[in-house]
Amino acid sequence: MSKTPDPGILERLNQHGPECAIAAPVWHELTFGCRRLPKGKRRSALEAYLRDVVHGAFPILAYDEAAAAWHGEERARLQSLGHPTPFVDGQIAAIAHVSGLVVVTTNDKDFVRFKGLSVQNWSKR
Repeated sequence: MSKTPDPGILERLNQHGPECAIAAPVWHELTFGCRRLPKGKRRSALEAYLRDVVHGAFPILAYDEAAAAWHGEERARLQSLGHPTPFVDGQIAAIAHVSGLVVVTTNDKDFVRFKGLSVQNWSKR
């Protein structure tokens, strides 16, 4: 919905779109953020975009038992090293890891400490 979307990210989405998915916690963040907006044109446009474009284009992957187990192990490991991580980042990392997927984010620093997780920042050249 950005007025000036990053052309590099758009190019990567065009290349890899059919391989992409959204972790359930990310879907939560998107819908929560949208619903926090006051009712009006902007919120309606975002709701329609999420419903018609995002939800229609990307499967939403669940935080399941395998993800919870991996997350628990990684959370304990990182905390023992003095690197606690936000719970939701761990959920996203776990879903990607157990699904054999790459986390694509502009906040790669939040995910690089997770062991065995592939992370890419498509906004970096």
